[in-house]
Amino acid sequence: MEQRTIKVNGKKEQVSLLGFGCMRLPTIDGEIDEKRAREMVLKALENGVNYIDTAYPYHGGKSELFVRDVIKDLPRDSFFLADKLPIWDCKTQDDVERIFHEQLAKCGVDYFDFYLIHAVNKNRIEQVQKLDLLNILERYRNEGKIRNIGFSFHDDLEAFKLWADLYDWDFVQIQLNYMDTEHQQGMEGYDILTEKDIPVIIMEPIKGGSLASFNETIEKEFKTYAPDRSIASWAFRWVGSLPNVKVILSGMSTMEQVEDNLQTFRNFQPLNDEEQAIITSVRKQILELSKVDCTSCNYCMPCPHGVNIPGNFRTYNAHAMYQNDGHAKWVVKNLQDNKAYADACIDCGECIPKCPQYIEIPTRLAEFDDYLKDNGIL
Repeated sequence: MEQRTIKVNGKKEQVSLLGFGCMRLPTIDGEIDEKRAREMVLKALENGVNYIDTAYPYHGGKSELFVRDVIKDLPRDSFFLADKLPIWDCKTQDDVERIFHEQLAKCGVDYFDFYLIHAVNKNRIEQVQKLDLLNILERYRNEGKIRNIGFSFHDDLEAFKLWADLYDWDFVQIQLNYMDTEHQQGMEGYDILTEKDIPVIIMEPIKGGSLASFNETIEKEFKTYAPDRSIASWAFRWVGSLPNVKVILSGMSTMEQVEDNLQTFRNFQPLNDEEQAIITSVRKQILELSKVDCTSCNYCMPCPHGVNIPGNFRTYNAHAMYQNDGHAKWVVKNLQDNKAYADACIDCGECIPKCPQYIEIPTRLAEFDDYLKDNGIL
């Protein structure tokens, strides 16, 4: 198993490059399939994975309890455990104290190796300062309850720069893959962390499963070069080729995914120049599948009838590029629940002169609705 060096509580440790993310465990009727999930995690641990990642809200709050049952008989120094503070649930310092100690109890541990402020954005900085949260986390570290302090990020580059400068972080968790080099903090955020000598943990390396399969033409480009490698392995190797990446999280939900990932990381090989060129070619082909030349500039917003115009077009483009039905259904349902889906458009035309890309917005929204129906999403 490929390992990377990272400081934990000031001491150099060897952490597995593959981390087991406990957000997408197999389920039965909406509940964790504990037998299958346990077999998967133990299989990973037995083959060298030593980083387990969970969080307070995962699986309706039951992920931490599942982790406790898996690790309870294991030597505590045989794995690294990461958990996250749901900052959105913390209105007072008492909330921080209550939730943190609840998490320790749910996981059945005395300390977390890696503890993150969960899913931060620009609006959370003032809250962190108001709660004096970083001093609280430092106190926990001094008490031996936390070994490393970090944050996981979901916002834009400017917000990321603010967070990166906020504290002397032990590590930072970001979303990055070969299609999202300019999404959220993108590669520039990775470079900022590297310049600051802050270790990087990666989430969404295969973009929620979107980089695990493609159309026949794109897959052929991968398979012609390496017929025995999975499509997903290319995405993992792209991220793992970045030297400051210490752990790549995979939210595995089947034993097949576990075995394939173990194969990728057991004799890990960074991408060579020819393989990097293939990734560049594939990325270009995927982007060419995009349907609407919308840049999400939001000049068309707000829509007087509530339509989230950029959100609809992002979903249109994402499905056209990745054919991820599950993700499209989830996003469309959220749009519908918020009365922001394309069918709320009444073709008033108010948005058209506002669009710098000269998109015929009502026409393309109707086209998106037809597209979803034709593809069985609606």
